[in-house]
Amino acid sequence: MKYILSSSILAADFCNLEKDIRDAVKGGAEYIHIDVMDGVFVPSISFGLTVQSSIRKCTDAVFDTHLMITEPIRYVEEFAKAGSDIITVHLEACEDVHATLKKIKEAGCRVGLSIKPSTPVEDLKPYLDEVDMILIMSVEPGFGGQKFMEESLDRIREVRRMIKTSGRDIDLEVDGGIKIDNLKTVIDAGINVVVSGSAVFKGDVEKNARAFMEIMKAGR
Repeated sequence: MKYILSSSILAADFCNLEKDIRDAVKGGAEYIHIDVMDGVFVPSISFGLTVQSSIRKCTDAVFDTHLMITEPIRYVEEFAKAGSDIITVHLEACEDVHATLKKIKEAGCRVGLSIKPSTPVEDLKPYLDEVDMILIMSVEPGFGGQKFMEESLDRIREVRRMIKTSGRDIDLEVDGGIKIDNLKTVIDAGINVVVSGSAVFKGDVEKNARAFMEIMKAGR
């Protein structure tokens, strides 16, 4: 299993965004996590196509685009053109989940599917044959800097069992409240892709990313 750090630019310094991204990658982050919020599906509004297109010019890192928007199928092609490598949508935000996942694949991106903390993990089962990654939200989506919800660990374990039963090679990602002190716990539960924002981008970015990677490499 390959362990990957996906650094969320939601917590980055936008006055020095290129530098922060480069430092995170130097520290070992393979993915840059891009949280797109519309103020409808989630309460906050973040950033969109213009920001992603701009930062695509400064890094070859994998763009892990997380669309927290209503009916994301409307924007899949645009985000693919703006440099997304992975596009993750929320099951709860799609009128037709199958059509949305198909659209992502047709756009040439890896397919991700996410669920909120209140959504039963069993709701993911009909889509296991169509996804490359599942994202478990360990906070309520919409705001950075929230505390990790401990009940997420059982959800992670259950989804990892579902993936194993499916026989498919599906990445399992967690997003929300992940810091150095609980990183090993989520890895032990079955996570192999870790999203972290504040714990990477606050302070010495490269040093923080390296600290994450040291723990993640030990979990291999």
